[in-house]
Amino acid sequence: MKRLFIAVSSVFWCLGFYSLQVAQAAEKYPVKQIVAIVPVEAGGDGDVLFRPVMEKVSKMLGQPIVIVNKPGAGSSTGYRELHNAKPDGYTLGWGSATIITNKLQGVMPLDYHDFTQLGAYATFFPIIIGATKSAIKFNTIQEAIAYAKANPGKLNMSTAGVGQSWWVGATAFITGTGINVNTIPQPGAGALVTTQVAGGHAELGVAALASAKGMIESGQVKFLATLGGGRAPAPYDNIPTVKELGYDVSWESSNFVMGPPKLPKEIATILANAVEKAVHDPAFKKFVSERNARWEYIPAGEVVASYDKRREVVRGIMQKAGILKEAK
Repeated sequence: MKRLFIAVSSVFWCLGFYSLQVAQAAEKYPVKQIVAIVPVEAGGDGDVLFRPVMEKVSKMLGQPIVIVNKPGAGSSTGYRELHNAKPDGYTLGWGSATIITNKLQGVMPLDYHDFTQLGAYATFFPIIIGATKSAIKFNTIQEAIAYAKANPGKLNMSTAGVGQSWWVGATAFITGTGINVNTIPQPGAGALVTTQVAGGHAELGVAALASAKGMIESGQVKFLATLGGGRAPAPYDNIPTVKELGYDVSWESSNFVMGPPKLPKEIATILANAVEKAVHDPAFKKFVSERNARWEYIPAGEVVASYDKRREVVRGIMQKAGILKEAK
């Protein structure tokens, strides 16, 4: 009995000592540089808004946050690296709807349930752009759809990498309108799509307004339609959504901050509080609006429930597009 008492006491002492160490680590956290992984290319849609959030979080924490872009395999390369990182608060990451689509499409067995959520901050909606240097040009999305139906397989559409959010948006558009085009997936997201369309290598492309805006304003690409639930803000509010033209097509993607699984609660709380303050900064809200995205804050504790609902919507879109193959 005495030995049992000593053994039990030792276990509780060890647990108590471990808890004390965790608490002390949280009190000191952070004491060094933090790395933030972005699974798309620099200048891509997700990269655009993630950087200012991390800049503000960095100032609040008093430590530098270095952005490391890890595009590839539909963003799964970056997601996997974040998932495998040590859960000590010194590796964070960006997430979007691709973390849902990757699993549903069979690209990877991970989704948002397998990470520590720290809060969502903005929603992007994709747009359809047209080339102005290609042999075939369109003034409206109706012209593009009509041509594609009359000439199946003659048009090229540049999309994000297979499994990424804008690729799903493009697939939903193709399926929903009943057209036949050649898709050209890029190894990244909106920035590469816009560049390819601007160069005339594809007649159409799907990107975010944020990443395409500069080339739209310079006339290198033409803004043809919005794939979001509503029209873009002025001065683009005269451009129709695909849905209002009679096609059941709509797609959007939220952006959020997350950490590896099993991040200590004390450290996760520090990070989630910093993210919340950064996202509610009036300057950041203005930045989001100027980048033609929609400000949308979802607290860390509500992200999973929110995305559970969105996942069902995504599953329906992917099933309709014939690409549902959930990874186990």
